[in-house]
Amino acid sequence: MTNRILRLPDVMAYTGLARSTIYLRISEDNFPKPIPLGGKAVGWLVREIDEWIEWQMKSREAS
Repeated sequence: MTNRILRLPDVMAYTGLARSTIYLRISEDNFPKPIPLGGKAVGWLVREIDEWIEWQMKSREAS
C-alpha cells in the first residue's frame, strides 16, 4: 500500500477529469476528499484515487 500523494494537476492527468469536475464530485461525496498539506496546499492519496477508479469500473460493469 502506498501513501504517495498527487497534487491537483497530477490528479487531473491521472483521472482525465477537469478541475471543476473533481471539485463538483467532491461536493457530491463522489470523489476522494483532498488532504491538507500545509498552507493552501492539498493533495490526494494515490490509493484513494485508485480505489475510486476501481469503484467506477465496478459501477460500469454492474450497469
